[in-house]
Amino acid sequence: MEHDSKAGKGKRMAYWIITGFLAMAMIGGGFAQFIQAKVNADGFIRLGYPLYSMKLIGLWKMAGGLMLVIPGYRLVKEWAYAGFFFLLTGAVSSHIASGDAFYQWVASFVFAILTVLSWYLRPANRRLQTTHEKAVEETVY
Repeated sequence: MEHDSKAGKGKRMAYWIITGFLAMAMIGGGFAQFIQAKVNADGFIRLGYPLYSMKLIGLWKMAGGLMLVIPGYRLVKEWAYAGFFFLLTGAVSSHIASGDAFYQWVASFVFAILTVLSWYLRPANRRLQTTHEKAVEETVY
């Protein structure tokens, strides 16, 4: 029984460390994109993306990062995870397709992995309920 408790605490700690780091990175990176920081703008231009898309991507990254750490909003958290995964794997693909070096896309790859880990490790109170769980909850005894 004590082993389960330690494992549960370890999983919860890993979740919060990974999720906190991911959220800070998405909020910080999103802000840099929202203000169209030169280093980000140069990357967008090099990859062939229009600069106006930076503001929208930055805004969604900041909102998604915030959603990961605030309580509630389970469905929106799922959308944030999906959005981050699509965005980051798309970034990796764009960098590779444009011939960029490993160091130019590895961060996006690592953050995609962190997104999956955060999603996988999230506690029950941050997961969507399954249809079965909803039915059990609604059953009157």
